[in-house]
Amino acid sequence: MPPDAPTTPAATRRTRGAKEFARRRSSARARARPTPRRAQVGPGLRGRPRPGARAYRESAQHRLKRFRQGSALAVALTALLLLVWGAPLDVPGQAAAQTAALEQSPQEQPVPDPGAAVDEATGTIRELAYSFYAFLPRLLLVLLLLGIAALVAKLSRALLERVLGAWERAAAVTAVTRLVVFLVAVVASISILAGDVRAVVGSVGLLGLAASWALQTPIESFTGWLLNSFRGYYRVGDRIAVGDVFGDVYRIDILTTTVWEAGGPGKPVTAAQSTGALITFPNWEVLRSNIVNYSRDFPYVWDEVTVGVANESDLGYCAEVLEATARRVLGGQMEEPAQRYEQLLKSERLTFGVDEVPRVYLSTTESWTDCTIRYLVPVRSRRRWSSELILEISRELAKPEHQNRIQSVYPRREVFLRGDLSSSNTSPE
Repeated sequence: MPPDAPTTPAATRRTRGAKEFARRRSSARARARPTPRRAQVGPGLRGRPRPGARAYRESAQHRLKRFRQGSALAVALTALLLLVWGAPLDVPGQAAAQTAALEQSPQEQPVPDPGAAVDEATGTIRELAYSFYAFLPRLLLVLLLLGIAALVAKLSRALLERVLGAWERAAAVTAVTRLVVFLVAVVASISILAGDVRAVVGSVGLLGLAASWALQTPIESFTGWLLNSFRGYYRVGDRIAVGDVFGDVYRIDILTTTVWEAGGPGKPVTAAQSTGALITFPNWEVLRSNIVNYSRDFPYVWDEVTVGVANESDLGYCAEVLEATARRVLGGQMEEPAQRYEQLLKSERLTFGVDEVPRVYLSTTESWTDCTIRYLVPVRSRRRWSSELILEISRELAKPEHQNRIQSVYPRREVFLRGDLSSSNTSPE
């Protein structure tokens, strides 16, 4: 407007409106412009890892591993469900209807008809019922196949037990046979439900991969059971020590082993006798721990009883008396186990002599001499024989004919005084 033009109220309002619009526009641009932020990093922390970064990294790696395992399992289960129920079918005209619905604006979309929605839901339920009715013969066939598999597994178990008899690995062969029968039946059932063997093989592979990640401990326990079944590290009734577990094997399952606990250091029963407690440990201990079997091939153990005598005793005479006492207590029952032990050693080309009678070995200490009696007894009665032997030795050493030649040892102290004490005890005349 020219400067000499007359000012009117309308022109004044237009000028004010233009100024207000320009001011608001500049304010909006200022608010929309991003404000740079400074990195809040101190001078001492620049270039250094924050405390606990290693723990955060390990935690993130653990979460990523679990996420991968879960993803693989989810993919396998999804593939199996798609094989069983089939891929979703495309309804004719569904894609066109969806495209038209997306192209329409919200104002142009039609209002849904409640009657049409009810009809659509009824049709969906009817289609599901027809699908289940068509799927029912397959399901009945699968149930029949599983029943036949159970019958075959039962018959094969009875046949194998009759043929193999008392073979030590008969139980393992029977269990593996049953497992194979049921595995074949399950694969055949999935093939019947899905209708495509190649897809079933792929799905089983995915499931196996996911299971190997998620079920590592049960798989290791099953592997330990198989290894023990065919290698025979221990059987039911054996006395074993596996890690911190010591006792008699009571039950061997596919994943665990149960034993009756035997006593030892730090337990209520200090000797190798049953405590009455049951201990169950996983079979993967077979792969990770040392297995000590006290009764698998040779149910006898060497035991020792030590008797301390004074150094002033007749050690040769003491050894003869102790050997005679041990032979009298044990009798001739040590001869046959000793010969059997020697045969086992010779079969493994280990040739060295085995004593068929108890022997006494001497060893010196600081203040006395230990006489150790070594003998062979059954593994589960070592405490009884040691008690009988100790009682008989105490009776023998208490006889009068041994008093001057065998002196029992006990803590004692001798003090020698220098000088002649008799002069100090004489009274003056």
